[in-house]
Amino acid sequence: MNMTDPIADMITRIRNGVRARLPKVDVPASGLKREIARILKDEGFVANYRYVDDGRQGALRIFLKYGPGWEKVITDLQRVSKPGCRIYCGKGEIPRVYGGLGINILSTSRGVMTGREAAKTGVGGEILCNVW
Repeated sequence: MNMTDPIADMITRIRNGVRARLPKVDVPASGLKREIARILKDEGFVANYRYVDDGRQGALRIFLKYGPGWEKVITDLQRVSKPGCRIYCGKGEIPRVYGGLGINILSTSRGVMTGREAAKTGVGGEILCNVW
């Protein structure tokens, strides 16, 4: 399978997993994906994540999170910047997601962080995805 955009693949797997009410999804591991999973966990969008060694590149097992009545915690995830069309924003122009209810995840010179952290730190970067 040719993977031109592994981040979009990860986002799609999580989105499909949530729609199918799966307890967890596995995505091929990478440093960037691990950082995205960490932010999703810190921001309360997923329950947890764990690295699983499969003898190849490894996998990230992401444990999805639902409300008491199996309500989705993640309404949607959207890939913003794509390999063919990168989307960057300066430190003063980080967009709000869903009126401040959602988060955006940015790849900055100081690592991967939420738009809120980036604004606080005073850095801009590439908008990887929006989550709400």
